Amino acid sequence: MTEESSRSTAGSVPLRPPTGPEAGRTGLGLCSVTFRRLPAAEVARRAADADLEVIEWGADVHAPAGEPGTVSAVREATDRYGLACSSYGSYFRAGRGELAGFPAVARAAVLLGAPRIRVWAGATGSRSAPPEERHETVSCLREAARIAADHGLLLAPEFHGGTLTDTVASTARLLDEVDADNVRTYWQPPLDTPAEEALAGLASLADRVCAVHAFSWWPGNNRLPLADRSDLWAAALGLLAGRGVEALLEFVPGDDPAVLAREAATLRRCAGRTPAGRP
Repeated sequence: MTEESSRSTAGSVPLRPPTGPEAGRTGLGLCSVTFRRLPAAEVARRAADADLEVIEWGADVHAPAGEPGTVSAVREATDRYGLACSSYGSYFRAGRGELAGFPAVARAAVLLGAPRIRVWAGATGSRSAPPEERHETVSCLREAARIAADHGLLLAPEFHGGTLTDTVASTARLLDEVDADNVRTYWQPPLDTPAEEALAGLASLADRVCAVHAFSWWPGNNRLPLADRSDLWAAALGLLAGRGVEALLEFVPGDDPAVLAREAATLRRCAGRTPAGRP
């Protein structure tokens, strides 16, 4: 596979517009991985009860790519509770040996009605990855982007440690190297990064961000209520306002479903929103 032959184009299927109740408005939702232990229908019901609008279904438990029957049932639960699937949270890691499984991931995303697939930019941090590994990750992401585009899908690596999207600079470089119209990035506050520094990084990536994973960890991975870093999240969502980005709650304190309504209410306030008043 040469770089030229693997370059992503718009594909034969038109890319779907970002999921959201209104064009340009921030969609508020939940990552299903937050409640791995609950059945998918229960996750959907709780998200709807918390007045959320979208959901990112994870491939690890709720919607495995190799189980189309399960994926169809998850889609039915999503529709039943009046939600939209914002993205398919795959665990595809761009690298050697991974591409063979990606078409099944793309088919599962279509079955879910997701406009986007979340992926991982390799398995090595940007400071440790040798040039040949970075080149391999870029080539793999470019080919995955081509496959995604052929299914009308966006592709977005998670902004995460231990991958080539572990810093703002490396993320921007990676997106430039992949050079595909249907590739964006996620964002989340880097671990142990003060709010001002995290927001400066977000500002530099804002035009390329399609979704954020919203949580409040401080210090380290100590999970706090979202309200404890509400200044960070109000500023972050303010930076992204009008871009059609989704803000997805992830990893609430104690993995406790009982706090979801509280966390969702904080997310709405940070986004400058009032309850949607679901029928």
